[in-house]
Amino acid sequence: MDNDTTLLLGLDGLAVARVERLEDGTRRVHLITADEQARACPECGVFATRVKGSATTRPRDLPYGESGLDFRWHKRRWWCREPGCPRRSFTEQIPQIPAGARITVRLRVAVGRRVPDAGSTVIQAARDLHLSWPTVMGAFRTSAREVVDAPLPEVDVLGIDETRRGKPRCGRATDPTPRLDDLARRSPASSRVITTSHRP
Repeated sequence: MDNDTTLLLGLDGLAVARVERLEDGTRRVHLITADEQARACPECGVFATRVKGSATTRPRDLPYGESGLDFRWHKRRWWCREPGCPRRSFTEQIPQIPAGARITVRLRVAVGRRVPDAGSTVIQAARDLHLSWPTVMGAFRTSAREVVDAPLPEVDVLGIDETRRGKPRCGRATDPTPRLDDLARRSPASSRVITTSHRP
């Protein structure tokens, strides 16, 4: 079902069947599955042909307007008829809303970036987006883990500031890693050996 409302929503794999306005002003959007891949068994990948039943879920998505949107995804349960597959039945899922997910992937990504990029606290982001604290904290941890695990650029040359402020302090070093103050006291030749990375 390819209509203007579906294009406006922008959730690949879902189509808007109808929209109704509730008494409190909330817009309830009824969604149906529009991706044939959704009936492929997540275990064996074989496309199911027999419907077991139906289910309705309420995934949360990015806010739209002041009142927001209330989603109702009417999806089907399928039988997996593959003899060697351990999974007998499954419900439809799409990349933006995996099985068992209560919020869309794009909402989770936006929430995870809201804390570091917008300088928002976890509790404030949860209040603004009407989500729970554990949900926002989990999204932030995922976003932070991607940054921490990203490879750092290689350092070819590390510059040393030749100026010093205050009196030098002496003490026993417990960290074997050379500090900048230690490197500054070394000769230029030894500094180049330490600060220049070895290329293959």
